[in-house]
Parts: sequence; C-alpha cells; structure tokens
Amino acid sequence: MIQKQNLFSRIAGISTIVLCAVGGFFLLKQPAQSIPTKPTPEEIVQVTEVRSLPGQLDNIPLFNSDSPEWVKKEGILLSTFPPEGKKVPAAHLNFPLQGQFNLFAHHFSHTPPNLPTLYIGAMLYNPGTEPITVEVLQAESYLMEPDPPFKQKPEQSESPNGEVYSGPGIRAVDNVLRGMRQSDFPEKLVIPGGESAMLMNRPIPVRGLEKPINGRSTFMRLNFRGGAPVPAHPVSAPAKVYAATLAMYAKQNPDGSDRPPTLQEWQELLDNGGLAGPRDKTPTPPGGAGNLIYGRVAGVQQGSGWQAQLVDRDSTDLKIPEMGKGISFAIATLRGGKLGTEQVQAAKLLARYPDTACEARGNYGVYYDLALQRYNAGDKLQTVGLSLAKPLKEDVLSKNGWRFRKPSLDFPYFRGTVRLRYQDGGGVNTTRYVHLWHRVGQVVEPMVKLKLAAGESRSIKVDFIYPPDATPPQVLTVRTLE
Repeated sequence: MIQKQNLFSRIAGISTIVLCAVGGFFLLKQPAQSIPTKPTPEEIVQVTEVRSLPGQLDNIPLFNSDSPEWVKKEGILLSTFPPEGKKVPAAHLNFPLQGQFNLFAHHFSHTPPNLPTLYIGAMLYNPGTEPITVEVLQAESYLMEPDPPFKQKPEQSESPNGEVYSGPGIRAVDNVLRGMRQSDFPEKLVIPGGESAMLMNRPIPVRGLEKPINGRSTFMRLNFRGGAPVPAHPVSAPAKVYAATLAMYAKQNPDGSDRPPTLQEWQELLDNGGLAGPRDKTPTPPGGAGNLIYGRVAGVQQGSGWQAQLVDRDSTDLKIPEMGKGISFAIATLRGGKLGTEQVQAAKLLARYPDTACEARGNYGVYYDLALQRYNAGDKLQTVGLSLAKPLKEDVLSKNGWRFRKPSLDFPYFRGTVRLRYQDGGGVNTTRYVHLWHRVGQVVEPMVKLKLAAGESRSIKVDFIYPPDATPPQVLTVRTLE
C-alpha cells in the first residue's frame, strides 16, 4: 500500500497520465498524442483585369529535344533526318531546317548499371553538294552536377553577372539571354556537301556523385547559309540541314577508361539505332477525354520568340489601373491553363513523334520580349509595381482575378532570370537581371516599383527566355500600389 501511495504521490497533478490496473499491477499509460492539424490555407484573390498577351510566336523553328527526359537506353532522341536508308525509319521525322533556328536539349542520366557516362550528341548533316557554314550565335550547356544544382533561392535576387541560378537549363538560357557563347563551342562550323559534323559531344557523368543522377541542359541560337565562309559564287537554292540529338554511353579505352563516341560511332547509331528509352507517357490529343497528359516534347516547334507591346486597345500607352487594382497579361498559357483568356500560347509542333507532346506545352526556350508604356492619367503621383507570378492554375477563372494562397505550395513553379530595362526616378537608363524563385500560389513582391507623376508616361522593357524547370502559366501584372 505504501508503494501505491508513493506512486500516486508521484503522479499527482499530472492529468495527461492514466493509471490502469492490469493483473494486480499498476501501469502508467500515456494517451496517444494528437497530431496537430495544419491550418487551412488562406485564399487571396488579387482583383485584376485579365488580358491575353498581344502578338504571336515568330516563325523561327526550335529543335526541341526533351523526351525522354530520363534516359536509360541509348538511342535517337530526336532526328529530323530523312528515313531512307535508316534501319528504324520511324525514328526520323524528315524535316529539313533552313536559315535560322534554335536548339534546346534537356536530358538526364539515372543510375545506369556500372555507372557509365552517358554522352549527348548533336549532329548536323548537309544534304547538298556545296558546303554550308553554321554560325553558332549563342550556345550554353551545363550539367546539373556540379555546375548549377537545383537549390532553393530567395524569392528575388539581383544577378548582374549571372551569378545566381537554380538549375542547368536556367543557367543556359540566362547566359544566352546575355548573348554568351561558351568558349568550347565553335563560332562557325563548316560542313562539306554530303557530310555530317558534330555540333556537340558532351558527357553526363554520374560516377563519384553522392547520388548517381545527373543531367545536362543545352540551348543554342544557330544560323546557317550555303557556300564557304567567303563564297566565290552565289548559291542557286536555299541551303538545308538535317539535325539530330542522340544518347550513347561512353566507349572504353584500352586501359578501361571512358572516352567520348566518335563521329563514326554517332553515325552508326543514327543509321541503325532506334529511339532512346524509356518512352514517356503518351499525351492526351487535343479534344481528348480523361486526365490531361501533356507529355514531353521531341520535335520541331514553330516559333522561338514572342514580341509584344502591352498597351490599351487603339493606344500607344497602357493606362495604369485604379489604386489597389491591376492589369495582368497571361504568359505561357496552355490547354487546361488558359487563366480565363481563351489563349493557348504553346507552340505548334511541325514534326513530332506520336508518343510525345502534341505541342510545346511549356514553351521552354521561347524568348518573350515585352514592352510596356505606362501612363498615369490621374491627377496625382502614383507608385506602380510590375510583378511576374504563378497564381493557382485555372482554365476558367473562378474568381474576379488571380487566386493565390498563404502558405503557398512548396514546389517552385518559376525559376529563372528576367531582364528589366527602364529609366529610374532620376532619368538614368537602368538594366537589371533579376533571378526569380517562385512557388505556385505565392504572393510575390514587385520586381520593380516606379513613381509616375500625373500625366507622365514611362516605358519599361521586360524580356526573358522561358526557362526549363519552370511550370506554366504565369502572369505579368501592372499594379497601382496603395
């Protein structure tokens, strides 16, 4: 009894402990702890006037090699070569390119057996009899490890020299936006008639990494013309070129070390190989029923740039909205994510494989060049902000504006660099590169705030290459701040 009394005295006043008698013994039983419930997210509706983005995509084709994203079987990633003489004709889209075109390639190597290095090759072929000269205007290619790993960044970061990045594709298009070309890409590539040349032959190493997963993103702006670098006579017909991206594991040197594939080995793969694998999910065709599957792109898309003047109808200005309200333009809209605009900006595919995306659902690599001439029609000084944000995805808006939430969803839906060019309050021409790292539904701060006097009009240019590893759509909003 004394022992029981001491036991009671030790637990006196502790209401969270239950005393139970089992078989003549007293047991202390801790009640199950309740799991704290997460607070219901707060929905925030930003009242805004929703507008479609003026303009349209240009006609510069983009060679878009993004499927399969995770390569586990070597083979052809994307080929515009003619199928004649090829062992797997269906792997070749027979789509010649002319003049200017851009190239985007984004692929990963995932834990291959014995951890060999996967190489990504980009081949060009001149089917004519005269040589052609390919001008490499800008070109950047980066690995995920160790170049620019996917790491969290602040919501906004100034990046005047490209020192802020959060992924290989993001860094590649950021540097191309700045007009850069990596030193190991040639300025020009001369391809004799009837011959092929490697534009790129680069590794994706995984051996020695903490996790044997790595990737490479490449973006190039290319232009080619017929004739030698200094042509002695005019070319009678426009020059054509065929392009292909391929994936091949490293070959072995006699000492067992890895070496890159040769042009002959790449040609052998192109002539006799099939499509790389595994294949991605087959996309939902336009108008198809069921869950909407976009798929990843492997094809030639129509359009590499979108230029627009963001002004009021029948005007050269954009009159700023009332205080606390905004005017928003949708960016990179797509099926299932038109944000109430009835506009799909996703580029059409001129050639594609049947089991890959029906359109360029992310517009990765598309250059958006947008100009705003903001005008204060009021009678007092106003502060105007400009933001790029990712509201909750909707096809038809359920509220009178964009829906955001606090807290935002965890995953970043826009990671990339935006260039801003404007005159500051002192009339000084200013150029800023701002790296954004935005989650979906996140309420963000303006990229820039400018004061407009009554009757004042001031321009600002916003341009960026839509970054890989972003998820569309976004909205560009002009808001008169309170």
